[in-house]
Amino acid sequence: MVTERARTDPPRRATRFWVGLVLLPVALAILLALGTWQVKRLYWKQDLLAGIEQRSQAQPVELDQVLAALTAGEAIDYRAARASGRYLHDSERHFFATFEGQSGYYVYTPLQLEDGRYLFVNRGFVPYDLKEATTRPQSLIEGEQQVTGLARAKLMEKPSFLVPENDEAGNIFYWKDLDRMAASTGLPADQVLPFFLDADATPVAGGLPRGGVTVIALPNSHLQYAVTWYGLALALMGVSVFAWLRRKS
Repeated sequence: MVTERARTDPPRRATRFWVGLVLLPVALAILLALGTWQVKRLYWKQDLLAGIEQRSQAQPVELDQVLAALTAGEAIDYRAARASGRYLHDSERHFFATFEGQSGYYVYTPLQLEDGRYLFVNRGFVPYDLKEATTRPQSLIEGEQQVTGLARAKLMEKPSFLVPENDEAGNIFYWKDLDRMAASTGLPADQVLPFFLDADATPVAGGLPRGGVTVIALPNSHLQYAVTWYGLALALMGVSVFAWLRRKS
């Protein structure tokens, strides 16, 4: 006697086979497209890293050259630059950060330039208990100062909803909002340069703040992702060929 299941199983298997045959090119197209997209991203990231390497290792340029590049729509992040002026220590802004496993703050201090403009300089790291300038008087260097470092573009918005809101009343910034840093000090907005300067590791009096805190570490895993997507496409082809040969045998 032929059971009901025996009569219906072959048609079901045939249906699944033909459905799979129709979906196979769709799945392959998606996997190959994802792999190709990652290859394009790989070339883009390599160009990005090469540009950063070139800018950061070049001879420091004047601030007006950085400003001209920014106005022209060129990348200024990590461009080596130099400036001179007088630090306004009473207008320090503090960015919560960790450095070499220690919690503390990056000290952002306005540098008043000779022409009256202001540049916010990330002078570097101070430990958590030395946040207030009065606890480290040796860091309050006076007179004309020369500083070299890397230009950093200002952020246009909070980088993530997970980042806390800045505590301006407590002078604790969780993201680098240049406009609010400037406004909270009372500096005229039109006289503040629209980028930061991260000071290099040149030693300063008293050893604080510790400069050279800029980390250039952009992840570049696009090659691994491309290999993964292409590998899945190849595996899918292998499984499909095996299923076809088994059906024909």
